[in-house]
Amino acid sequence: MLVSDLKAGTYGGIKLNNFKVDLKWSETMVDKPWWENVYRQAWPEFGNMVAMREDGWAQRAGIDRIVTLTTGKVIKIDEKVRRKDYGDILIEHMSSKEHGAPGWVNKPLDADYIAYAIEPTEKCYLLPVHELQRAWRWDYGDVEALNPGYTTVSTPVPSQVLQKALTYVMVFSWNTKPQTA
Repeated sequence: MLVSDLKAGTYGGIKLNNFKVDLKWSETMVDKPWWENVYRQAWPEFGNMVAMREDGWAQRAGIDRIVTLTTGKVIKIDEKVRRKDYGDILIEHMSSKEHGAPGWVNKPLDADYIAYAIEPTEKCYLLPVHELQRAWRWDYGDVEALNPGYTTVSTPVPSQVLQKALTYVMVFSWNTKPQTA
């Protein structure tokens, strides 16, 4: 049986993800008051924030929320919330294994930050997108999420490892030649 033939639920003892159910749950997280608390801590000049709920340019560019500072600076954020704490941050590098579609760490995003909240710990990691995309190459094994019609592939990276890697990619030497793509 092909993955595309499966419906959400279980198949052969494997739990299938249901994107629509997960999306509906994540939509309940949008209005949580802790988001504003997190953003006020991150940016003392916090002015306001707007959730980008509708499918359109922002959602397609990886933007779930726009924060505007009192200075006029605009910050675009991709928000992710995890229901359980596994001691890691799940980095999606393939959104559809079957179609070869890149995950959010491998494709151009217009977001400035990934706000990665782990609800039971009441903690949010604010990850700079550009630096995260430069640093993401880890080998901690992959986690596959089987969905009806596609499989998402992610790498669980311990949060301490991720934090060190982000710091590492933000230090440069003027004696080193830039890498070209």
